[in-house]
Amino acid sequence: MAESPNFQSEMRQLLRDRMLDAARTMVVAEGWGAVNMSRVAKEVGVSRPVLYKEIGTKQALADALIERETGIYLNGVAETLGEHPADPLAGMTAAAEYILRTAGDNTLIKAVLSARQDADTALLPALVSDAQPVLGRAVAALTVTVRDHYRLAESSDDELTSIVEIMVRLTLSHLFQPTGSVDRAVAQIGTVLAGVFPA
Repeated sequence: MAESPNFQSEMRQLLRDRMLDAARTMVVAEGWGAVNMSRVAKEVGVSRPVLYKEIGTKQALADALIERETGIYLNGVAETLGEHPADPLAGMTAAAEYILRTAGDNTLIKAVLSARQDADTALLPALVSDAQPVLGRAVAALTVTVRDHYRLAESSDDELTSIVEIMVRLTLSHLFQPTGSVDRAVAQIGTVLAGVFPA
């Protein structure tokens, strides 16, 4: 009797999660330079061909790891916006604060940022400069989320996308190159957003 597609999909997702968990643990403990496909496969208990078939290259592993982490933050941002149903300024400012405070305690992000002190900077470009998976995915997802929460009929899709991109870029800038406290960063972001969403 053939297995149901749902069961097969669930098993593949479980395997993929275990692969990403193993890679994440290695990055946190030793840095991205210590991660290799053989180690990940051995840690998960699968062969290298199985790992390559499911994930692909080491760069694809990095992208998948960052994409999963990004998804966690996007869910948290959506919940934060939901706590301010009638006030887009308060909601988006709170969302920026959520990202800055939560990411500050994230062991993977700490490991990647601390790698700037040595030669192990392979994950940084994907986090800070590549259009995908962080910036592009965040802007696209949050534009939809902000529209769903606040409607903002007076803003066109292009205008709203620009507003969200400004917020995301400012937040990521404060996260990856902090020059002061989170409170100061949130105040600056709030000041910029206030020009778009006057009280």
